Amino acid sequence: MRKYIGAGVAMIAATALLAGCTSGGGDSDGTIDGAGQTLTIWVDENRQPAVEAAAAVFEEETGATVELVVKNFDDLRADFIAQVPTGSGPDITIGAHDWLGALVAAGVVNTIDLGDKASEFEQVALDAMTYDGQLYALPYSLETVALIQNVGLVGDDAPATWEDMIAAGVASGADRPFVINTNGQTGDGYTMYGFQTSFGAPVFVQDSSGSYTNEVGMGGANGEAFATWLGENGETGTGYISTTIDYAINNELFATGQAAYTVQGPWAIADLTAEGVEVAVNPIPSAGSEAAAPFVGVQGFYLSSQSANTLLANEFLVNYIATAEAQTALYEADPRIPAWSTLAAEVASDPIIAGFLASSQNGVPMPSIPEMGSVWDYWNAAESQIIAGADPVSTWNTMIDELTAALAG
Repeated sequence: MRKYIGAGVAMIAATALLAGCTSGGGDSDGTIDGAGQTLTIWVDENRQPAVEAAAAVFEEETGATVELVVKNFDDLRADFIAQVPTGSGPDITIGAHDWLGALVAAGVVNTIDLGDKASEFEQVALDAMTYDGQLYALPYSLETVALIQNVGLVGDDAPATWEDMIAAGVASGADRPFVINTNGQTGDGYTMYGFQTSFGAPVFVQDSSGSYTNEVGMGGANGEAFATWLGENGETGTGYISTTIDYAINNELFATGQAAYTVQGPWAIADLTAEGVEVAVNPIPSAGSEAAAPFVGVQGFYLSSQSANTLLANEFLVNYIATAEAQTALYEADPRIPAWSTLAAEVASDPIIAGFLASSQNGVPMPSIPEMGSVWDYWNAAESQIIAGADPVSTWNTMIDELTAALAG
């Protein structure tokens, strides 16, 4: 779904941004004096044209100078943590929400005040960029997994439950009613998470502000119920879930019409439709008694804790990036589900995007707390063992005990 735009599109975007800001867009009163001040912003190549467009308007209206530094996205987090304390880092960087815990722990990010603009964003995006009740970044995009179905086999109606989905898949005559990536024998708790949350077993407990605590939430009766369901549908049960399925095999089985349903993200649509299959995208059906809530990933803009121009940087983000024009330019530069609600509704005229948006609105942010880094190996391994036939309850409870001990250590 990713595409690139060149200087021509950036110029058009800059023109639109200028029109929006000079007509009162962005709530800027024109009194900010940035003369003699420089904002340094780290971006990746994909988002560079859109940020350049906003920066051009900002420079014209404030007199400030914006220096864009284009970096490899995969290098941004480590470089930001290393360079901000030395005073050589940027004022603003683009980044992913699951960096937040590490950035806060390193003391390299500042809070941001969106004011009335907060109401313009999807709530899950704001939740993702919130840590201990404080908002640390301006969100701009969402990403999640959803149920993808072969319209030719099962139509486009959304199944409400796991049982409904399996029944429709079996009735379709497909070799497999459902297929899901388990990352082979490694396990894939990320893709499976919507089913797990439908049993009321979140990976970590959230407090009243929506922030994640370090209390493991997937133990107890609800976690055991999910583990039991996983075993019942694993290789010694129905066989609908198997450790023989990795990312490529999953996509091939669906693309060739051998599977009626799968759970995947927007990044896989090209592979899933490569053989001409028509797809519909819907929220993940519930396997338990609660709604399925998949992980949602969010990207946005962080403000450095060491910025010498905090007020100017906040002004740039709130009144030049948090606008319909800038958010549209960002979407055109690198199409992801927008976190800006009105734009999200607009692009949801595409039914595939609408399906992923609906799934994200059911979802929860992937935990950004540092403890999340310790979870994956224990969690994925336990799921893989259960799918392969290990006793569900004892395997799950051993995982919970070992994970809790590791986090306490």
